[in-house]
Amino acid sequence: MDDQHGILMDTINELQVALARGCNQELVTAQLEQLVDFTGMHFWSEEKLMEQHGFPNLSEHRAEHRRLLVKIRESAHRAQRAGDSQVRPLLSFLCDWYMEHFEGLDREYGPWLNERGVY
Repeated sequence: MDDQHGILMDTINELQVALARGCNQELVTAQLEQLVDFTGMHFWSEEKLMEQHGFPNLSEHRAEHRRLLVKIRESAHRAQRAGDSQVRPLLSFLCDWYMEHFEGLDREYGPWLNERGVY
């Protein structure tokens, strides 16, 4: 999961660089779609791992994932229509949310899974 967290942050950074360089909207849109898709896959993987091992706070975690996916999909669609002016705030929000999530809710299941032999 930590590797996937790194990929999510790298993807956000790549998008920020693309925007700073003035890349065309097509490239930014493709990277944004990749970020949304990877986020969904990451959440699914995380939830499956927690489900397999009976993590007690799975429903809370899953609900938080669902809330974020709805928000980023809606924001991504708006950004694709409106252009760069909507992508920057989305990336800033995602960076903050991911960091808070990784350091908060995700820190709950790491030690819990480790106690059950999952590393």
